[in-house]
Amino acid sequence: MFELELSGPSEGNPFTDVELHAEFSDGQRPVRVGGFYDGDGIWRVRFMPDAEGAWTFATASNSPDLHGRTGRFTCGPAAAGSHGPVRVADRFHFAHADGTRYLPFGTTAYAWTHQVERLREATRRILAESGFNKVRMCLLPKSYQYNDNEPELFPFPGSVEDGWDTTRFDPAFFRRFEEEVLALRESGIEADVILCHPYDRWGFADLGAAADDRLVRYTVRRLAAFANVWWATANEYDLLGSKTEADWERLAAIVAEEDPFGHLRSIHNCGPFYDHSKPWITHVSAQRQDVYRTAEYTDQWRERWGKPVVVDECGYEGDIDWGWGNLTGEELLRRCWEGAVRGGYVQHGETYVNDAEELWWSKGGGLLGSSPERIAFLRAVVERSPTGVLDPLESDWDAPRGGVAGEYELIYFGFNRPRFRMIDLPEGGSFDVDVIDTWNMTVDRVAEDATGEIRVDLPARQYMAVRLTRASR
Repeated sequence: MFELELSGPSEGNPFTDVELHAEFSDGQRPVRVGGFYDGDGIWRVRFMPDAEGAWTFATASNSPDLHGRTGRFTCGPAAAGSHGPVRVADRFHFAHADGTRYLPFGTTAYAWTHQVERLREATRRILAESGFNKVRMCLLPKSYQYNDNEPELFPFPGSVEDGWDTTRFDPAFFRRFEEEVLALRESGIEADVILCHPYDRWGFADLGAAADDRLVRYTVRRLAAFANVWWATANEYDLLGSKTEADWERLAAIVAEEDPFGHLRSIHNCGPFYDHSKPWITHVSAQRQDVYRTAEYTDQWRERWGKPVVVDECGYEGDIDWGWGNLTGEELLRRCWEGAVRGGYVQHGETYVNDAEELWWSKGGGLLGSSPERIAFLRAVVERSPTGVLDPLESDWDAPRGGVAGEYELIYFGFNRPRFRMIDLPEGGSFDVDVIDTWNMTVDRVAEDATGEIRVDLPARQYMAVRLTRASR
């Protein structure tokens, strides 16, 4: 990221009185980027170059102090391990800008950035160690059960009692959020930033159109140059009764206008789906549609919208009183596998109660569940695919099959527990056959160079899979 820092006006209301843009060019194409006021007379423009070589810039502003500033810089090669923003690839999947395959194996910690440093540090550490590579997180504080502590910082100056000045922002609030996004980037983790949500006691869920627009515009200008950002226009948009579809479309247009780098964009439901065929939506961000069945719909949703399907909320491993938050680790893992073999990406979540009411889903802090390491094992199985992804294949009526046809196929038995299975191997080659215990994380080779029909003995346990890999010998 290249950051241009300028000294400029601070009198009046610089957040609304002054406009700043910069045009960057590599000599072949211009890129227009909006700037923002960062307090104390400091203005910034952040740019994420996508090509090596010489770049120039020139600013334009209604303030003489900021207008007509010019300069140049040289962009070198990407740092080791830096692959650029994640994009949609192969219609139903993802890859970084340099072509490196990206598989979203993420989790949810909605309000972790709004907690005290002790919890934030623990969350950063756990995320870096866990094997998760994406986290859903709210820009704004959240008010809900197990999440009733007051945040240290707010996006606007003011208070609930005295009112908020929504024409101004508190830069300290946004700096802390940016620091956490940067820390995630250093750990190779994508930040799925939720711009709006309904769980609120401060008035932020119903600011009005003008304030919503200012907030989204300011946020995107600050964060768009971070390579690891995704935009979630809303979490559970349908619970925000003060907003109409026209409001969501307007806010989405602002995100697209202010983000010249084309980060991924979604909108998440509680009940009814938004129309994911909208061109601005890059991928489906889905919540459960039934108490039990959600991952089972993954392949249907792929075909319905022709986009990648990320089931961001299929339920949570935990023990709270709500049905969505007391799944066993086995059931959460089953849903992750079920979605994976159907060509999608089911994400993790955890809601175990502790005395401090520091649940991972809300405040981060620590993981207690049994599913994270087993989800990491699933990720390793998917990464073994010759294409790096799984796509749905013609399946048996009682067991979904996914992978790469005739090359790398997984048959998943879920909560069924057969003693054996007769399997017709794909024609045109021989196959190595593995039995995978997805819970105990074991792989047992049961046949090599097999052809035709084969009997595969199984341990009559739940959560088993069979893998067929074309033999290379």
